[in-house]
Amino acid sequence: MLKIAFHPIYKHPLPEGHRFPMIKYDLLPQQLLYEGTCGPDNFFEPQIPNDKHIVTVHDPEYFYDLLNIKIPPKAARKIGFPLTEDLVERERIIADGTIKGCEYALQHGIAMNIAGGTHHAYTNRGEAFCMLNDQAIGARYLQSQGLAKKILIVDLDVHQGNGTAEIFQNDASVFTFSMHGASNYPFKKETSDLDIPLKKNTGDDEYLSVLKKTLPKLIDEQKPDFVFYLCGVDVLSSDKLGTLGMSVKGCKNRDELVLETCRKLQIPMQCSMGGGYSADIKIIVEAHANTFRSAQDIFF
Repeated sequence: MLKIAFHPIYKHPLPEGHRFPMIKYDLLPQQLLYEGTCGPDNFFEPQIPNDKHIVTVHDPEYFYDLLNIKIPPKAARKIGFPLTEDLVERERIIADGTIKGCEYALQHGIAMNIAGGTHHAYTNRGEAFCMLNDQAIGARYLQSQGLAKKILIVDLDVHQGNGTAEIFQNDASVFTFSMHGASNYPFKKETSDLDIPLKKNTGDDEYLSVLKKTLPKLIDEQKPDFVFYLCGVDVLSSDKLGTLGMSVKGCKNRDELVLETCRKLQIPMQCSMGGGYSADIKIIVEAHANTFRSAQDIFF
């Protein structure tokens, strides 16, 4: 059974006019239930995890400053959300959704998180709507529990996974792969183990061709025993914060390529949704929903 992390806290209240489409976390599970892609049994509600799993990735001083809302104002502004205790609780619960998703993925081949993909969170700071790096925390959890040794992070959000690259920059046991818009934020990139920057308006055919050439070869070389997939839909041509030119169909084909590759090779995988900032919320929800539809079709 496909297991999906979701908690009502995911839809966090924001000031009127804020550019982050928080409502998608409400609409996406509703859509999956309405159309019958998922039933109530597919969803599980994460909780606040043991802090020890968070501080395997994040500097304890930074984490405790977050907990106590003591982040300096300049650093807090880079996060992009008004910093509150509820927001930090939300971020911890998202991380638990990914941790528990790792365990479900080992049982069922795949697990999903309605939120997550907080790849701009560094060891000791947050930025761009990210405070705690959920997939980095999941990777360290798997390794600390002896559940995985070699991990591959496939980050196909339109923005480079700069925080993830920094966290694992000196760690050969976690391979970071980021394919992203060359001219997108972050404008000062970190160095992933493999970065593929794409020019403006890269469309479906070129994108999928590059991914098809890269991913199977990468898996063959690295031989991971677990894959994290960050499946942001901000690669769409309609995205307000993206520079690529993909269609909703092309984005679905991208997901199918990644999911089918892992399924065929029997590598368990955890998927976090990442970004999506199209002006029309229906496009965001449809593109994210396709990832869940593909997971059901390919794995179950």
